[in-house]
Amino acid sequence: MSQYIFLDESGDLGFNPHKRSSNYFIITMLFTSDSAPIEKIVKKIHKNLRKKVKKLSGGVLHCVKEKPSTRVKLLTLLAQSKCFIMAIYLNKSKVYTNLRDEKHILYNYVANILLDRIATRKFLNTNTNVVLIAAKRETNKFLNANFKNYLQAQLNSRHKLIMKIEIKTPSEEKALQVVDFASWAIFRKYEQGDGYYYDLIKKIIIEERGLFS
Repeated sequence: MSQYIFLDESGDLGFNPHKRSSNYFIITMLFTSDSAPIEKIVKKIHKNLRKKVKKLSGGVLHCVKEKPSTRVKLLTLLAQSKCFIMAIYLNKSKVYTNLRDEKHILYNYVANILLDRIATRKFLNTNTNVVLIAAKRETNKFLNANFKNYLQAQLNSRHKLIMKIEIKTPSEEKALQVVDFASWAIFRKYEQGDGYYYDLIKKIIIEERGLFS
């Protein structure tokens, strides 16, 4: 038996308001002991999409590109599944100046804080395999290796926990498409003050906290 954590983010880590950088950055983790029902959500949504829409999407759902009705359907199905969500949001105006030019370090740091919270709250069974699958955001192999090594070292040091960490694209791991929707819903709440989609999954969000706020 394995436990799965799927990780994705919303917003960006740019700090230039003239380049339309977002005000907030969100990292979201979805935790489940069975990934199959999460993957089935994606398959079910795809099954109901028109062929033209499927072709344009390239087989991958992206919340920001989907119709409101598709967002509502997916998030409603997610709220009915056996999983929970934890998220950290950054008000980027509060981020320390020295971290603004070290985006990969900032990203790793935030992801680690979220993982630490999951471990601290004893949601992980140390007698089972724990697998973290993160959405691929870097093409640089060194940065990806650094991300995995850093998180593994931190977890082992603080919690004596060994975790398998993988980096995949949403097309390779369908569950990441679901986390994309959840992360977008949380991001929209903070970035635009619109909690409509957030409220659809509110009951499975067990922790949501700000950093540097």
